[in-house]
Amino acid sequence: MILAYIDWTADPVAFTVPFIHREIRWYGLAFAFGLALGYWIVSKIWKNEKLNNAWLEKLFMYVFFGMVIGARLGHCLFYNPMHYLANPIDIFKIWEGGLASHGGTLGIIIAIYIYSKKVTHKNILWTLDRLAVPVGFVAAMIRMANLMNSEVYGRPTTLPWGFNFYKSPEWYLPPINGLPCHPTQIYEAIFYVITGFVCLWLYWKKDAYKRQGLILGIFFIGIFVPRFFIEFLKNVQEDFEVGWLLNMGQILSIPFILAGIWLIYKAVISNVERKPINNLK
Repeated sequence: MILAYIDWTADPVAFTVPFIHREIRWYGLAFAFGLALGYWIVSKIWKNEKLNNAWLEKLFMYVFFGMVIGARLGHCLFYNPMHYLANPIDIFKIWEGGLASHGGTLGIIIAIYIYSKKVTHKNILWTLDRLAVPVGFVAAMIRMANLMNSEVYGRPTTLPWGFNFYKSPEWYLPPINGLPCHPTQIYEAIFYVITGFVCLWLYWKKDAYKRQGLILGIFFIGIFVPRFFIEFLKNVQEDFEVGWLLNMGQILSIPFILAGIWLIYKAVISNVERKPINNLK
C-alpha cells in the first residue's frame, strides 16, 4: 500500500455567517443532519405501520432532551465527577465541550421510558426497537464530526493510513510526539454505518420489530462491541485512566453488550412470541 500517512488539517469551523459573524461548526452540522436523518427514517417507520403522528412529534422532543442532558451529565459524572460536584454551575457550560455517548444512550433510554409511560402506553422495547433503526447513522455522523475537530483519535501507528492531526494541541505532546495516529473516529463510523444498514434490513426485510427487543439487541452489539475493541487503540482520554486495564469507555460499554446479548437471546432463542418472522428462525 502506497499511502504514506495523511496530513489532516481540517478546520472545525464549516463557515461563518455573514454580518453576525457567527461560526457554524462541523460538529453542530453533523449533529443536526444526524437528527434530521433519524427523524426521516423513523417517520417512514411510522407511516409503514400507520402509527399515531402525534406520538412521532413527541418522540423526538423526548429523544433530543434525553440525549443532550444524558450526554452532558454522563461526561460530568463518568469522567470528571469531583470537578463538577465542586463546581455544579460548570455542568451547564456545554459550549465548552464534553459529551459522553454512553451517557447520551442512557439519557435516551430514560427519556423513552417516560415517553412510553406518558404517551404510547406501550412497552419501552416497542419504541426502542424502532428508534434504534437510524441511530447507527447518527452515531457515525458524530464520529465524523470528531474527525473534523481532530479529537478522540488513536495512538501512534506505522500503518500507511495514519493521520497527522496538526490541528490538535495534544498531537505534539508525549506520548504522541507528532507521530501519525489511528483515525479511530473513522473506524467507529464504519462499524456504526454497518450497524445502521443491518438494522434497516432487519426492520424492512425481516419484520424483526415483531420480535420485541431483537433490533435493539443487535444495535447494542453492533455499536458497543466495536467501541470496546477500538478503545484499545485510543489515547488515554482522562488522567485517572492511566494504568487501568480497561478505560472508562470500555467499562461503560460492557453493560450495553450484556444487555444486547440478553435481548437477542430473549427474542430469538427463547422465542418469546413463538412466531417465525419470514426466514428468521
